[in-house]
Amino acid sequence: MTNNHNKTLSASAFFLIIAALHILGLLFNDFLSFVTKPFIAISLVMVYLSAVNKASFWFVSALFFSFWGDLFLLLEAEFFMFGLVSFLMAHIFYIKISAGYLKKISFIKIITASIPFIIVFGGVVFLINERLGEMLFPVIMYGVVICSFGTLALLNYLQEKSTENLWFFLGAVFFILSDTLLAINKFYEANEMYGISIMITYIVAQFLICKAMIGKSNRVLNS
Repeated sequence: MTNNHNKTLSASAFFLIIAALHILGLLFNDFLSFVTKPFIAISLVMVYLSAVNKASFWFVSALFFSFWGDLFLLLEAEFFMFGLVSFLMAHIFYIKISAGYLKKISFIKIITASIPFIIVFGGVVFLINERLGEMLFPVIMYGVVICSFGTLALLNYLQEKSTENLWFFLGAVFFILSDTLLAINKFYEANEMYGISIMITYIVAQFLICKAMIGKSNRVLNS
């Protein structure tokens, strides 16, 4: 147990170092931000696998596609679609995880929980739609998927107000915020501060979801 705890602490320290170096790179050194970005998802996989006895295939798969999404978005603009598809897959896996925790729930509750996410998504599309062009359909599809993730994460928390479900829900919220800023930065108004905010919210999102998955795994083990 102590050995596993030490491994988790070491992996967590590695993640924090990578995250800090990446943010510093965004502020002061493009090369540093470039080389550290792919290690965000890798370091989170290390944290997760060191902290649980039985790993979730779906969560590891979500981080796998997040890694590819990070990598593709580092490259030239023509790889943006590959990055979008990679993160789309990651969100589909997060939806699978969320749905697995839900008990039977009414259609009315689903609609009600989706309203805040639909409002935010509708506002973003209204803001950027004139500049989307051929990206309109892919962006709408992506928005529907991430809104579904947020809705299910909220329903999970409303169903059982545990600490783990709160982390998971906040992770979804920060992910949606990160993607919202990404859309505004790319299709409406490019700004250096958007780029930094995108990565901070993304890192926080992935960390909170990872923390939630570890907590859920350990709670099942101890029950």
